[in-house]
Amino acid sequence: MDWNAELMLAVRVFYSALLGGLIGWERENNDRDAGLRTYMAVAVGSCVFSIISQQISGDPTRIAAQVVTGMGFIGAGVILQVRGRVQGLTTAATLWATAAVGMASAFSMYLLAGLTAILIVGMLSLNNLPGWHRIANKKVEGAKDKS
Repeated sequence: MDWNAELMLAVRVFYSALLGGLIGWERENNDRDAGLRTYMAVAVGSCVFSIISQQISGDPTRIAAQVVTGMGFIGAGVILQVRGRVQGLTTAATLWATAAVGMASAFSMYLLAGLTAILIVGMLSLNNLPGWHRIANKKVEGAKDKS
């Protein structure tokens, strides 16, 4: 492999780290367990595994499919039930989605990766909107009433 190709692959990895860091920065600013380093690692790892799959086997789906499954497994470990409430579901979902950001970067889908990262950060920021907790608490109370 020539240096130009290697440099392009490095740009993909760096881009995925930047986008994963953006998502992790939002989580860390809101005092969540998984933060900047975790999200960067997920984005970079999924990007590199996807690049390896594409470069070595010629079949980009071979390892990429396992990244999706593996992130689901990690996400399942993040979800806890405490006092009848489920915790960690958003963290699990955003870790899984961040792996998609890394994979999109690996396959040179820079606009898709960037848009996905922005949408994830935007979705996480909904929690900071005025009145959001009132809406969220009504949903929780409604779920308790139905059971």
